[in-house]
Amino acid sequence: MSVVIVTDELATIKRVMDHLRDQTAADQLEVVIVAPSNAHLQPDERGRFASLKIVEVATIDPLGAARAAGIRAATAPVVFLGETHSFPEPGFAAALMRAHEQPWDIVVPGLSNANPDGARSCAAFLMDYGKWAEELPAGEIAGGRTWNVSYKRSVLLALNGRLDGALSNADELPITLRERGSKAYFEPAARISHVNVGHRGWTDERYLSGLMVGSHRKAMWSRGKRLLYVCASPLIPAVILSRIAQPVLVLGRRGVLPRGTVPALLAGAIVRTIGEVVGYLVGASRSAEVRMQQYELHKLRYLARPSPER
Repeated sequence: MSVVIVTDELATIKRVMDHLRDQTAADQLEVVIVAPSNAHLQPDERGRFASLKIVEVATIDPLGAARAAGIRAATAPVVFLGETHSFPEPGFAAALMRAHEQPWDIVVPGLSNANPDGARSCAAFLMDYGKWAEELPAGEIAGGRTWNVSYKRSVLLALNGRLDGALSNADELPITLRERGSKAYFEPAARISHVNVGHRGWTDERYLSGLMVGSHRKAMWSRGKRLLYVCASPLIPAVILSRIAQPVLVLGRRGVLPRGTVPALLAGAIVRTIGEVVGYLVGASRSAEVRMQQYELHKLRYLARPSPER
């Protein structure tokens, strides 16, 4: 299996590399690191993996194009799209590879919250990954998100020139693969923990997550369809919350959700909807795209509460 990770420098993915090095199937992994040509990466873990490859690109902006470069450089039949803030448990890779021995085009791992100490962190996790929480049962599913997911490499390469755009901050890839008849499976035995914005920047990231989806759809959809969604936007928070009702109930019964998670979910759904509507109407500005990329690359910076002013 090839693991593709985009980064700006080696320090950003040190913790991820530590977790990959500790995999029970580390010797079956090809790690593909995509970075700017001026990053001067010199990782020292080559001997622990089947292969370690550095793919230099002029820029990692946008991240979708950088991820596509990593996929094209990968050589294993299965590709996992990792992140700088997602940390696999030791049996993760082995479980994904076992699942891909079956005729699944897509295998989604079981995700957990790496920083579950606050309501907003838990709300962010549930909105982004609650449908694939590790507590849920294994089985065939409609699909996953774009990253923190493994794919048959041939399925991705079949997209040809559409691959770069499909790997953007939106839902084009899972929709496209579903329309092509790709089969997806949820494998909770492949466990990976995901860091979520907990305090500083939480509202901004929730807004941007909706803005990027709406902006991408603005480029793809007709004006009439976008206006229909804008008019129906008061219903969007309810739709968002209904999609994660099962994991909320499961985790709530286990007593692992902090007090205030449900109000944070409601607030997050409303803020995300506002961003989505702005995206439908005017699209995302360049500064918004840069901010979102910083959250994606450096989410670990946004865990602690801001320091009080003196």
